[in-house]
Amino acid sequence: MPAFENILFDKADGVAVLTVNRPRSLNALSHATLVEIDAAMQDAAADEAVRGVVVTGAGEKAFVAGADISEMGSLSPLQAGQYSRLGQGVMNRIENLGKPVIAAVNGFALGGGCELAMACTLRVAAESTHFGLPEVKLGIIPGFGGTQRLARLVGQGRALQLILTALPIDAREAWRIGLVNEVAGPGQLMERAHAVLRQILANAPVAIRMAMAAVHDGGEVGLNAGLAMERAHFSICVGTDDQREGTSAFLAKRPPEFQGR
Repeated sequence: MPAFENILFDKADGVAVLTVNRPRSLNALSHATLVEIDAAMQDAAADEAVRGVVVTGAGEKAFVAGADISEMGSLSPLQAGQYSRLGQGVMNRIENLGKPVIAAVNGFALGGGCELAMACTLRVAAESTHFGLPEVKLGIIPGFGGTQRLARLVGQGRALQLILTALPIDAREAWRIGLVNEVAGPGQLMERAHAVLRQILANAPVAIRMAMAAVHDGGEVGLNAGLAMERAHFSICVGTDDQREGTSAFLAKRPPEFQGR
């Protein structure tokens, strides 16, 4: 694994923690930072000891305050398309990691930061967090998946309101509209993010992966095609050792010991 300059990446007890570590720039997503996040996520996907990931930002002010505006200002349309493709690719990798990724969102999650949070499996936010997609104020639109994921999470009407007004919302409003899964109390953000992840990881690894795939992939197609995907993933689960262990443990009224097979 390469040495990182813009992120921190630690692994312990089956959980990787990725921290965007550019507090002086409010953890803005520079080109180099996106590349490092992508490399870390590839490492997490390949490491069988890692069962889940927590993503957060360094410092108290920002999760990620957006893309790096100093880089974007000089881009040509062709370069902007390449930059967008890079950002979208990183977010797609996170969303399709095959392992749960929890965003522990602190401070500002604006632009690319909001898009990074939305690419994660679930989002836990500190009470002080503010979410927003302010790109239209700069004469652009969200380019790392924001126009697509926000509408899928909160509905087209609310997504358009947030994108077109460019106004931020606080953590409680984000929870109310379904952008956030949980709001953590003061000083409890990382504890709650890890607790949510541990609740997930107590379950069968193959079933977790199949459930995420069914939801993500099924959301891109019609209902009948989605149901076919569900049947396929359900059938795979039934053939696993984990299914047999889960059933046996339930009948014996004991905790299951899943092996991920």
